[in-house]
Amino acid sequence: MDGARERLAEVVSSLEGRDGAINSRATSPGVGGSRKTNGYDNPVTRNRPRTYPYFRYLPYAVEDEAQRQKNFRDILKHLYVAVEAGDFSPGAMHWTREIRNWLGLKFDPTKEQRVRLVRLYYELALAPGLDITTSERFSSMFMVLTKRKHYLRPCIDLTLDWKPLFRELKIFVLPTESGMTHTVNVKRNIRTLIKLCTFAQLYFDPEAIPEMLEEILPHFSTSIAEGAFVVAGLLNLLFPTAPPPPGNDKILPQYYLPAMFHLWSLMNRSRTFDTTFLDLFSRLARDSLVSADVPFSECGIYTQEQTSLIFTAILRMLDIPVGQATSPYSATVDLSAGLAIVLERDQKKHPIAHHIARWIVMSLSPSCSGSSTSILAKLEGLIQAVETFFHPSNSGGWTKTLHQLVYYLADFFVMRWNRERSGEVEIPKDRVLDDTLKRRFVLCLREVVFMGIYSKSGTAMNFALSTLQSLAYLEPGLILPGALQRIYPSMQGLVEVHRTTSSLRALQVLSRIMVRTKGFRCHVTTMLGLALPGIDANDLEKSLYTLSYIQSVCYSIPLYDLTEGREDVSGSLVASQWVSSEVERMEQEGVNVEIDYQLGLDDRDEELILRSSTANFAEFLSTFLGKVFTLLENLPDAARVRSGSPEENVINTLPATFTPLLAALSPELYNMALNKVADFVGNHVIHQARDAMAFICSALCKVNPSKALKRLVPILVQSIRTEIDENGAASTRNTGTDVLPRDRGLVWSISMLSMCVVHVGGAVLEHKEQLFDIADYMQQNCKGIPTVHVSNFVHHLLLNLTGTYTVDYSLYEKDIYTRGLGPNDWGMIPDPQSLNIVWHVPSRDEIEFAVALFKSQGENAVSQLTALTSGTSHIKRDGTGKEWSDEVSRNLVLIRLLLSGVSVLFDPEAASKEDDSIDSDEMALETGTVNGHAPEEQDTKVSGLSVEEAEENEVKPTYKYPAGYVLTDTHPLYKELHHLRHQAGELLHAVHEFLTHKQEDDIACFGPLYTAYRSWFIDVGIERSAHVLDRVTRLLSADIHPYKISGLRKEYPRPLLLRRANVYHLQRLRHNSYPRPKTELTKVLLLDLAQSSVSSYTEVRRNAQSAGEAALKAIIGARPLAIPPLLQALEKGVDQNDFALIKGGIYSLIFGSLSKTIGRDWRYAPRVIRAYIAASTADKPSVQKLCSTATLQIMDFSRPLERMVILDQEIVEAIAPTENVTNKINEQKMKVSKKRENVESKMAALSDELVDLAKASHWKKASRTAAIVITLGLRFESIAPNKLIDLMVRGAIDTHPGLRGLYGGALVALFAMIDCRAYSQHKYENYITNREQLPAKIQIQTKREDPSWTREHLASFASPEAEYYVDHDHPGWLVWDKTMPAYKANPRTDIEYDSAEEKTLKQIGKIMDRQWFSDLFDYFKQEPRDAGADRFRITNAMLVRYAFELVHRGWAAASFSEIKTEIARVFGDGSDKHQHRAAAEILAALLSSTLHKSVELSTQIWKYVFPIVQRVFADGLTPENSSYWITFLHMVLQGKDPRRSWPLIESLALFRLDMSSNAAFKESSKIQLLQQCINGLGWHFQLDKPVIADFLAHLDHPYKGVREAMGVTLASLYRTRYHESYTSVEQFIDRQRASSSIGLRPYQPSEDFSKTIHETFERLEQWKQERAPGQQTPSSYTSGGKTVLLWLDSALSSFECTELLQFFPTVFIEPLLHMMDVKEDQELQGLAYHVFRHLPNIPHRLGEDTELIASLVRIGKQSTYWHQRLRVLINMQVIFFRRLFLLSHEQQQNLYACVATMLEDSQLEVRLGASTTLSGMIRCSPVEMRSKMIEGLNKKFTNMLIDSPLPKKPKGNLSAPSTGTSTPTPEHSKLVLIRHAAVLGLGALVQAFPYSSPPPPWIPGVLTTLANKANNDPGMVGKSVKSILSDFKKTRQDTWQMDLKAFTQEQAEDLDGVLWRSYFV
Repeated sequence: MDGARERLAEVVSSLEGRDGAINSRATSPGVGGSRKTNGYDNPVTRNRPRTYPYFRYLPYAVEDEAQRQKNFRDILKHLYVAVEAGDFSPGAMHWTREIRNWLGLKFDPTKEQRVRLVRLYYELALAPGLDITTSERFSSMFMVLTKRKHYLRPCIDLTLDWKPLFRELKIFVLPTESGMTHTVNVKRNIRTLIKLCTFAQLYFDPEAIPEMLEEILPHFSTSIAEGAFVVAGLLNLLFPTAPPPPGNDKILPQYYLPAMFHLWSLMNRSRTFDTTFLDLFSRLARDSLVSADVPFSECGIYTQEQTSLIFTAILRMLDIPVGQATSPYSATVDLSAGLAIVLERDQKKHPIAHHIARWIVMSLSPSCSGSSTSILAKLEGLIQAVETFFHPSNSGGWTKTLHQLVYYLADFFVMRWNRERSGEVEIPKDRVLDDTLKRRFVLCLREVVFMGIYSKSGTAMNFALSTLQSLAYLEPGLILPGALQRIYPSMQGLVEVHRTTSSLRALQVLSRIMVRTKGFRCHVTTMLGLALPGIDANDLEKSLYTLSYIQSVCYSIPLYDLTEGREDVSGSLVASQWVSSEVERMEQEGVNVEIDYQLGLDDRDEELILRSSTANFAEFLSTFLGKVFTLLENLPDAARVRSGSPEENVINTLPATFTPLLAALSPELYNMALNKVADFVGNHVIHQARDAMAFICSALCKVNPSKALKRLVPILVQSIRTEIDENGAASTRNTGTDVLPRDRGLVWSISMLSMCVVHVGGAVLEHKEQLFDIADYMQQNCKGIPTVHVSNFVHHLLLNLTGTYTVDYSLYEKDIYTRGLGPNDWGMIPDPQSLNIVWHVPSRDEIEFAVALFKSQGENAVSQLTALTSGTSHIKRDGTGKEWSDEVSRNLVLIRLLLSGVSVLFDPEAASKEDDSIDSDEMALETGTVNGHAPEEQDTKVSGLSVEEAEENEVKPTYKYPAGYVLTDTHPLYKELHHLRHQAGELLHAVHEFLTHKQEDDIACFGPLYTAYRSWFIDVGIERSAHVLDRVTRLLSADIHPYKISGLRKEYPRPLLLRRANVYHLQRLRHNSYPRPKTELTKVLLLDLAQSSVSSYTEVRRNAQSAGEAALKAIIGARPLAIPPLLQALEKGVDQNDFALIKGGIYSLIFGSLSKTIGRDWRYAPRVIRAYIAASTADKPSVQKLCSTATLQIMDFSRPLERMVILDQEIVEAIAPTENVTNKINEQKMKVSKKRENVESKMAALSDELVDLAKASHWKKASRTAAIVITLGLRFESIAPNKLIDLMVRGAIDTHPGLRGLYGGALVALFAMIDCRAYSQHKYENYITNREQLPAKIQIQTKREDPSWTREHLASFASPEAEYYVDHDHPGWLVWDKTMPAYKANPRTDIEYDSAEEKTLKQIGKIMDRQWFSDLFDYFKQEPRDAGADRFRITNAMLVRYAFELVHRGWAAASFSEIKTEIARVFGDGSDKHQHRAAAEILAALLSSTLHKSVELSTQIWKYVFPIVQRVFADGLTPENSSYWITFLHMVLQGKDPRRSWPLIESLALFRLDMSSNAAFKESSKIQLLQQCINGLGWHFQLDKPVIADFLAHLDHPYKGVREAMGVTLASLYRTRYHESYTSVEQFIDRQRASSSIGLRPYQPSEDFSKTIHETFERLEQWKQERAPGQQTPSSYTSGGKTVLLWLDSALSSFECTELLQFFPTVFIEPLLHMMDVKEDQELQGLAYHVFRHLPNIPHRLGEDTELIASLVRIGKQSTYWHQRLRVLINMQVIFFRRLFLLSHEQQQNLYACVATMLEDSQLEVRLGASTTLSGMIRCSPVEMRSKMIEGLNKKFTNMLIDSPLPKKPKGNLSAPSTGTSTPTPEHSKLVLIRHAAVLGLGALVQAFPYSSPPPPWIPGVLTTLANKANNDPGMVGKSVKSILSDFKKTRQDTWQMDLKAFTQEQAEDLDGVLWRSYFV
């Protein structure tokens, strides 16, 4: 029925064109929902078929789909049973891991199964009551299941509910809403929740938008700004952006976008808000792109106005510095985010550039082409405006963001382009990207990317190179010519070295595209030749990039000479002539070279050139090998291994380059390479290049095994024999790790040989005898370090013989080679679906050879070890020489390498049997059975054990899949092999026994012994000890990285695609290596490891522990076996004070994987905890440190178990199996509950014991014990045991401060838990679901329809009477909800405790007598130990607050009157700051304790407290103690109704300034208290009018402190007056829509406010007139001015800054400019300048800046003071840049005209300022406007110069010496001024393009004009010309050769003498 309904919904939605979104998460636009109806009857697994047929390519038969599904259903059945039975950990966790493994093998569940699982894991991840670590695992499984968008289409296949996630997030950010703040109930990890949102948000239903807004928006408030940040954060995380279904306009983006923009504008100057909204808008753009129902224009789904605003925000976020501007963001705004800070996404993973790029690219469509206001046009404007900031010489904090932005832009564009082309995304036809758009996009980014690839910052360069690759992929014809034009000179060594490195890297990323592009591919071979000099031992970094480049070319082209057998072309002449002519052409045309080979080059000619270019490959190969050999000969000695040194990187890159290179060679060239390498290997020994050379040999052998082995094996074998026989190599042992010079030749040959025989397949059989004999010969005759290499050779040979792996490295399929390669095969892309892979599968001969080798080497080692340990060997254990240990170590290493060499032949089934039972009749096994036991048997098997042990020993079903195991159990070698393995195990045990008893100080032997143990345990079925799978996967991902292109799947070269199959085979092997049941031998060996894990030698311990960890994971039931001996050792260590035992025990038990088992298994946990506590007093610092690190792990043991988990039954039932499993569930339930009871009883017992211990111990031990006992003892049902309560209450007044803090904190937690329990009606279910009832809390029906409701609501805060208290700040600030939370004013009922709670509280109260309070208060009064702790401590106040509640109830032993006496005693005379701190804490607690209590009680308390506080506020405040009292106010007032604390608030609001008082601090501190009160109460503070009036009347207060406090408080008062109070969310959205697409403009100043501002400035003007100019003493004008400036500064740095916009032009600017000129008062000047620089940073809306610009222009042109003219220039430039997208054309013209006029200013400084401003404005203008401006200004200034020539000097007085005293005439001065203006104007034009290379065509003319017409002017004019010309050259050092070409011969000559002086002059 459900299926039918789903199908119907789908048919309907497909008819209506409903689109989902499916694709990789972070990026792509949604993919249209497939139009095919697809019900669940048809088990569809994927919306997109797999690109790579994994199963088909394996060399063995695999299981069929039915088998996979059967196993999957089985896993689901077990998962269902575990969840239903409440067995989450380990049960459900284990089956979750199984599902993960199943999916990891590339098996696909059906869509229906996936949907059910996603729902289940979403439910589990957020289930109330579940243990946190468990729910983290479930969350991550949910993410795995929804990782790719194409799995499930949002809202078609799957819809999720947003509410559970919101419920969890609310606990973090709206704690007051979710009742009490839980201190006891552990919160989840907020980061995980945010990641969950990222994955789940896609599947939230757009139809839920109205409901979500109704729920979230009412919390918005800027009165206490945290609310605003919380709402923005929640919307960003939860808001559904999936395309809405048709027919409901209320959920279309443009319906709610105006409201969003309005919210954005309520929080100005906040970076967090900008980031949040851009993130949200860009996701909305991505998801709406696919939906035909969402209107779309040239601005995407946004309007013109919205787009301009977003672009303005983008410009702000890029952090581009402009002139002297300050940051557009204000730090203070984001600091007020409070709790909302946890909702921000991680900036590293979600960089802002990513959001910006996504928003831009997802809004592009062909409609952008014709429009000048489209998103594309704006993007072009943006890139042009910031272009110069991409230049390498101009780097700073913006560099990374800018390059990242360009990278993401290109990446998103490529992805969209590819997905639209492949049909993977269904997009309405009119939105599909087209070629015109693509071309424009690439041109827009081209220039900046070419700058970026030469960046000085590595990160920026990486981004730029990736971008270059993306752009070249899109438009090769636009990118490659420019790239080649830059690359050729740098590869020919004509420019700086760093450009060569960049060019090599650029070539590497472009190689794939060049090889495939007509014409450009003819340059490839030349480039290869030019790259060769880069292989240079003196510059390893360059060598690295050269090798990578050669590698990338060899993956794309075959190195075959294509001229062979052709008549029409021979030799490389044709190619070299053509390339030379092309290079010449590039040089001629310069950077803007345009080459179009598609049209300009005939196909046939191009083919001839290409063929001709391949004729030199032989020469290339020969030079390349020569270079590599030289490099290897000159390699410095490698430092440590894996140090990341350049040498090491080169050695690692060589094999990566050689494999594809050798595979690409034609047979003739391969022979040449083989001969050269063979000769080199035979004639050289270069020790430090040994590994590199071995890798090269390996690559040779892999490509053509039989040919290479034939050539290399004989040489190497011969050389080994010669070294041993004639040179005496390896004849003696050596100390240290270095190879002796005598042995180096031998080691060189062995290394080559061992790399030649690995992974080359069956070809080694031809050399079987030789290899077998030489192995034997070396083992007999070698000693010392070479023996390790010998064993390694044997290991490699075994791996080669027994493994299944690919042996195919060629670029093409066989049939292509047979038909012959041609030019069309260059850069061919193989089809992943049709590969023919050559595998090596071990043949019978190979296996026999392997077993024979294993046997002969192994038996030899066994006999030697037996002889050595029994004393029969000729090498004696005399304790002097080290020869004995050498021999033991050598043989142990050999055994380990032998075992891991044939690990794939070991069968886990046989390995888990006793040796004598490996019989064929028992081996009738198939996949479904369970490691040798049928699943049903398991319960009977373990019935005798306890629950825990049964759990650990339980053999869970495993699912094996064919992985190409070559032996059968009937094979004669099968039994023999396993028998040998068993023998090896027994031998290892014998060696262990011998060493531990006779040679326990022989550390050198223990290392190899335990690594051998490790291999014995884990190398079964796959060589796990070598981490093969991880290594191979890592290497593959590094190699495919350069070929990944967004939106394309697996377009890799063939060899890389083949390696993917090999990795998949290894994944199957790894999957099959399950933990196996234990045998007697495994038990013995495990106990050996346990014994050595606590050895007294550190090295031995470490080796044994790491082997032990590995073994525990490989054997089922190993943990319960290993714990007892380790635990005994630890206990013994503690008893005997043996530090080695203690350390070994703690490391093994607590820091390894055993700690989880111990935490679950309470047979051991109590003993571990006791031992740990005892150990923590050990007298050794390292043990102490160890114990303190372990505390958290130990506290984890004592966490309560899950009592109840609440799940939606329907969701769980969805995965229920068809068969009936009720019995199983009940059985499992019983087990779980039995286990829980068992553990809880043991916990309670331990808790009692530890309490006694804590009472009697030294403080250090007591503090560890206390931490554990507190987590153990607190439980929801029983609350806490009596002993523990006693301990905590008495501990709160312990003499030791650390313990006091610990117990005090625990006591607060206990009180909080009791309250929580009472609020939850004493029910655990209510507790975990946060269902709480506060007796005093009520919901008030709001009368929101009543127009006067808001006014009345606010007015009620102005008087003390209240019918209810409104503690929350948000109700009604933005919108009114139907109801609002409030609290009864006079609650008659208090919290109702049940008997358990009451009993506990009374017991606590009994201890709290007068003495207890007296001691506690005395401790409060003590001076804190460190200065950092000297503050009001909230924890103290919380503790006393709860204690006072007991006093009020009469349950405490002390009475209120006694407490009063104690308080008076503590406060004393108030002379000491510590008395004040204690008093503030105690009184704050006393007032808080009356919350929600009856009026009588609160009145009584207030009557007592208020007079004390009033006295302090009146006379007691000092700079030392005022901070305590400010926090006191914060605690009493914050987030509470002002009427609760009426006396306090009233007394503060009645404060009036006293001008006659000279106690400045007293006055200012009272204002600060008042300010704290206003900030804490926000808009609920209604006593503002008289305060404002008083402050305004005293603006000119003489004291600085008072003025500062007054300014900030005035700003706070006005800030909190603003509120919006819409009647409902709907009305809010409608109003915003009706006003404009960006909503209403907030913060319109009220009439009163405007009047106040005008009056204030009129008074200032009046005071200004009264002040005598030059007056040194303070005056009303200077004092009043500073107060006003402080007020403005505070207001403008805050989010409500736009309230002041309309006063900028008319009221503020001129007074500010005047204050900057009051030289007598520097403070005033500084403040005025500071405020003046705020102005351009305040966001204006479209058209709001007209008056401001007009007034700036007016002052610039008309002001009589030159300082003022200069200062407005600063703001003009900033406004022009910041508002680039919002200024009208006319305003831009006005600003230009004004600045151009100011060039003729009479004051030099103004002229220079105008010149800089003008060049800045030109630089960031859009191209169209820029060119018009330049043309006009160029003409204007040139004419000014020509029309005002300097008068010629009279002939006669040429030689008369100038006295320099002649006064110029006014005419002459005017002339000089005009000439200077013209010179500066032309200079500004030139300097606007400091980096463009070549310079724009008009620049040479301008420079020539300057040089000819004004260079010889005297004074400042000539000086300016010279500096302009020299700056021009200075910024172009890098590109000077190219730039010179822009000048004609004459122009260059004209500049000659000026720009650069001749050396001889």
